[in-house]
Amino acid sequence: MNGATLENEYAYIKDSKVFLKGYLDMPDRQIGEVKRTEEEAFKYFENRYDIAVGKVEQLKVDIETAQNKGSYLTKLKQLRKRLLNFDGIGDFTPLLDKLDVLEGSLSGMIDENQSNNSAIKQELLTEAQEVGKSDEWQETADLLQEIRTRWIRTGPVPKENQEEIEDAFKEALDSFYQRRKLFFEEQRRITDERLLKYNGLIKIADSLLDRRDWDDAFQELKRIQAEWKTVGKIHPKILRDPYKRFKKLTGTFYERYCKAKGIEIKSRVDPRIAAQQKMVADVDRLAESDDMVAAANRTKMLLNEWKNIRLPYNMVDRDLAERFRSACDKIFELSYLMKVVYRKNPTYSYMSAEQRSQVKYQEMEYIVKRARADLEQLAGSLNTIKVNEDADMDRIMFNNVRTQKRKLLMKEVILEELRHKVK
Repeated sequence: MNGATLENEYAYIKDSKVFLKGYLDMPDRQIGEVKRTEEEAFKYFENRYDIAVGKVEQLKVDIETAQNKGSYLTKLKQLRKRLLNFDGIGDFTPLLDKLDVLEGSLSGMIDENQSNNSAIKQELLTEAQEVGKSDEWQETADLLQEIRTRWIRTGPVPKENQEEIEDAFKEALDSFYQRRKLFFEEQRRITDERLLKYNGLIKIADSLLDRRDWDDAFQELKRIQAEWKTVGKIHPKILRDPYKRFKKLTGTFYERYCKAKGIEIKSRVDPRIAAQQKMVADVDRLAESDDMVAAANRTKMLLNEWKNIRLPYNMVDRDLAERFRSACDKIFELSYLMKVVYRKNPTYSYMSAEQRSQVKYQEMEYIVKRARADLEQLAGSLNTIKVNEDADMDRIMFNNVRTQKRKLLMKEVILEELRHKVK
């Protein structure tokens, strides 16, 4: 090289400046300056070349050991661009050739993966289109959400097909959700329309209370009662209050009508409610039994019978159900208490009434103390779990805490009753 004071196969020094010789149709370019001696400058940039070699080798190792090899294509292209402007002395052509080979391998792998992804997404699209035809709104929405999750987890498809298949999938989902939206809008319209009719019948029933032409008013009552049955179904929770209002008004009118006509009213109780009332009376008696083990076994049978009684939502007596559950809880707690008493006190049967009361009180006091500690520990565990990490587990834990609180309350009630007996 004319004017060069130091030169090798890849670089030279001219006018105290270090130049890298051109390659791959690239011109010579300055990569640095001589700071102290020309030999030191050459050595410095030759060491810099070793850095470039290391980066290429490291990228090759990373790609070979990676599971998702396609994710390295961008890094490879960025490294290739950096090598073309890297300040170092050495043969960059083999390094670029290695990157070209790696890029070809990755591109072929990506093309194959994208082809497989395209087939998978086509299957998911077909599945979504078929599932989306269903009118089982909640079940279908859950299935579509599961399909959408699989869609997101599936990698990209070839760019030329991406927009088309993404739009088709979005349309399949939007079509279902639009149908669902229209359905519920229509249901709300029907509900509002029927609720308006129900309220109209309530208004008529209310006006009948001021009538004194009893026979005509009674016929009108029969007419609106018949019409009530033909209005159409709406959600029980929405109809609950209007139904109670209507039933109360018609019941009040009937009482006044019978009184005016001198008719004796015979009350009629639904046989299912009558059965529940009898079961409440039975568990109340069982709670006073001397044999709590037998009482607990009988209570389990009554619980199964109670569960088998199916009542419409608007006929459920919450107070009656609460009385039944509380009485059952009390029997089970007393049964457990007596098992503990007999296990710890073999001579219990030979004790006086006062001694028995004292023993039961002491054992119940310990049971309550332990139940409080268990509840505190359970509540503490609930507070430490990550909110919404597992919705099903959260619900199970909350229900468990609520159940334990209810049982502890019953234990405390029994303890208070025993305290009075000991006093």
